[in-house]
Amino acid sequence: MRTLPIVLLFVAMTFTSWGLYGPVLHEGQHGLGVAGQPSSLRPFICVGISYFLIGVLVPSMLLRFRGERGHWTITGAFWSFMAGIAGAFGALGITLAFKFGGRPVFVMPLVFGLAPVMSTLVAMWMTKTFRQASPVFIAGVIIVAIGAAGVMYSRPVQPAPAPMPGPTAVAPAADGVLEQAEHAATSLLDRLAGLTLVLLSIALTGCCWGSYGPVLHKGQMKMGGSRLRPFLCVGLAYFVIAVLVPLALMRLFVEPGTWTFHGTVWSLAGGAAGALGALGIIMAFNFGGKPIYVMPLVFGGAPVINTFVTILHEGTYQQTTSLFYASLMLVIGGAVTVLLFAPRGKPEPTPPKKEPKSKPKPKPEEPAAAAKQPSTPKPASATPANERSAAEPIAPKEDSSANTGSNQATPDESEST
Repeated sequence: MRTLPIVLLFVAMTFTSWGLYGPVLHEGQHGLGVAGQPSSLRPFICVGISYFLIGVLVPSMLLRFRGERGHWTITGAFWSFMAGIAGAFGALGITLAFKFGGRPVFVMPLVFGLAPVMSTLVAMWMTKTFRQASPVFIAGVIIVAIGAAGVMYSRPVQPAPAPMPGPTAVAPAADGVLEQAEHAATSLLDRLAGLTLVLLSIALTGCCWGSYGPVLHKGQMKMGGSRLRPFLCVGLAYFVIAVLVPLALMRLFVEPGTWTFHGTVWSLAGGAAGALGALGIIMAFNFGGKPIYVMPLVFGGAPVINTFVTILHEGTYQQTTSLFYASLMLVIGGAVTVLLFAPRGKPEPTPPKKEPKSKPKPKPEEPAAAAKQPSTPKPASATPANERSAAEPIAPKEDSSANTGSNQATPDESEST
């Protein structure tokens, strides 16, 4: 396969871009926030703008100057737009997970482990292939769940800042102990509530991004196998959901933080990373890549890139345990297993080719005399004399005397007969 290096290049571009998406967007959120409160709507708007620029302008130029197979249809545009809406809500889930205290080091691996599982389940529901699920596929789903639990349990925690030097602490009174206990209980409830919101946001992203692929594929099929036209519809959907809607919400609700150059650039870069990853998958398919190995490579490589970039950026490599790495490998291995052993369904039978009907060869012309059927001779009485004389040859006349002589029999001959 001559185009395999090009396919692998686009695959590497995709999992690198998606691996950088979480850490870069997280930095942009804090840059647009204030006093440790990350912003949510402003980075989301930047993501929508990036998707619009890359998902609309780039496909439009490629369609104009290079062209592509397929054609525009209303149903194909509808399903592709719905896929874009699902992708935009998935990006919103990532933003909310970071706002509620989640960190890329464990949020993104959980998303990359949950998304392929949900994608496969949605595809199985659309194709009615639940009964074809093999034990290996079910084992892959269980492995993802176990790995996700391990990632959440052993996620690295940033070291607490050192306390400021101050006067020597005095033993608290009974009232002070009670206040400290109440404060500890309140903080524990707040942490549990925040963790619950983080998990719900991750679930929202996993469900939306899991539905993205099957719905987009349906839009592609409705457009005759086109790939750039559906991606253009995805960019338009991102512009509506991630740009127009948040701008309207910011007029109704107070959003903490303000627009800054640092936060805007990082948020735009995060959105560009997500859009370039989606474009890389499309280009890998256009150059002959197959989903059976493209998607496992993407969902296996992106969490690795995300984890190491986050650990290096936060400086938590000393707090990262071997249990976290083992759980991360379980998530990746389970997701790859789900993708490889997902039910494919029976291929649609191809209709037999209709052979063109051969025109019957013209029969050679027969002579006119042979083609005519011999006519039944008419009785002599019905035939006029003039016609009979013309059609039949005239017999020569015999002598009357001879006829009489020959017609008369002797008495001896008559007796003998």
